[in-house]
Amino acid sequence: MADEAYHHPRLAALYDPLTPVREDLDVYVAMVHELGARRVLDIGCGTGTVALMLADRGIEVTGVDPAAASLDIARAKPGAERVRWIHGTDLPAIDADLAIMTGNVAQAIADEHQWSRTLRGAATALRPGGHLVLETRVPAREAWREWNREATHAVQHVEGVGVVEDWLDVIDVSPPLVTFRWTCVFGSDGQTLVSDSTLRFRERDEVEADLIAHGYRIVEVREAPDRPGREYVFVSAT
Repeated sequence: MADEAYHHPRLAALYDPLTPVREDLDVYVAMVHELGARRVLDIGCGTGTVALMLADRGIEVTGVDPAAASLDIARAKPGAERVRWIHGTDLPAIDADLAIMTGNVAQAIADEHQWSRTLRGAATALRPGGHLVLETRVPAREAWREWNREATHAVQHVEGVGVVEDWLDVIDVSPPLVTFRWTCVFGSDGQTLVSDSTLRFRERDEVEADLIAHGYRIVEVREAPDRPGREYVFVSAT
């Protein structure tokens, strides 16, 4: 099940306007060219930002996501007809050159059974020698300490929506799991919506072991260029 942040139409519609700068996606665009990938599977594609970036560059992209509201937004964007959109968690066997999990996707798969299922599915979706690239936060940096109202509270005008007030609060820290709440207040009618999310903060050796156990070869572990020292980018191959 997707979090309300991605599942509820009113919250899903805020994702793009509240995160307009996506420098974190540059590494994936660069990786496509570095690996010479022509067919890409975007796991947890959300509102389709990176899928459409790649499609604009002539890449054949399939985007998969469990949140129908987010996919509705993706499908309505210019150029969306160039991407194959799939609602759900089943990954298609498409002989992809590259599968990616951007942003919070890998950590949002907090259930270990589902995590294993996703890694198996990605391996099936890839051609022999294809690559899987994903990112996770470095647990020791304890990113959740910045997820509080004082640090995240904002009031801004969103075109077509009006004034929106939002903030984060951590609800529970039980390593490796961290649960936090996003509260959003709509100024137009005063409606308050909340979305609870749980992320799993996996250690580097744990992710490497999981990948190897599912038949991947670790090619490289990099730092996220926009957040050095704060995130790992795992590059693996089948």
